[in-house]
Amino acid sequence: MKELNGRELVGYIKEGQARRVRQLKAKHITPKLTILYDSDNPVIAKYMELKQRYGDDLGIEVEKIRLDKLNATDLMKREADDPFVHGMIVQLPLEKLDMSVLDLIPLEKDVDGLRGENDTATAMAIHWLLNGYNIELPGKKIAIVGHGKLVGAPLERMWKASGYDVTVYDKGSDLNELVNYDIVVSATGVPGLIKSNMLKQDAIMVDAGTASEGGILKGDLDETVREERDDLIVTPRVGGVGPLTVAMLFEQVLRACEKKYN
Repeated sequence: MKELNGRELVGYIKEGQARRVRQLKAKHITPKLTILYDSDNPVIAKYMELKQRYGDDLGIEVEKIRLDKLNATDLMKREADDPFVHGMIVQLPLEKLDMSVLDLIPLEKDVDGLRGENDTATAMAIHWLLNGYNIELPGKKIAIVGHGKLVGAPLERMWKASGYDVTVYDKGSDLNELVNYDIVVSATGVPGLIKSNMLKQDAIMVDAGTASEGGILKGDLDETVREERDDLIVTPRVGGVGPLTVAMLFEQVLRACEKKYN
């Protein structure tokens, strides 16, 4: 089985990003990302730690700010107005606040794309992952399972704008029809949703679903598929889309910073 391993691509991307950061710092410009969150959830803490580490490696400043119902609006507006902050993200899921806080992020600082008007980091990561393994999208039948604002909806928009043959499967859809598709991207957060018999011979499967069961992160692809199907090209259990998503987040921070000063 061939794997679509995002970790293998990140090193090359990171080198180019670090070079761009050095060029900005030579002009006395330091890119900055603010991560806003409202929970001590250990899964959230892990995601923030990964972003902090990536930013440190590049030399991009990363600041984490805790929100609550009393200070959320003031802190969001402060970061939105700060000229030295180039990107803002709200770390999901929120536990005490509602999604309306996303509307306080200026579009030019919406590096995660969660306001729905910019490409999301995860959608970009999936696109770069397939391109990085020289998987041609034109002429392929593509299915997207799940139509959430983080993956399914922006990926559909991105690929349809490029003229690709994309069909979206959401709640209530007959997933047995997936056997007719060359490429399947699933991002529902329903563990084990995609079974072996749903995928055609030599299909390409990108598992972008994430859910926690008993403290263990699981994807949409059933655990047995990787053992049963040697013909598939599939993302690994760990290190598929995730590492590239972080890389794409910082790509957007860099682009926002470069756009501001160029």
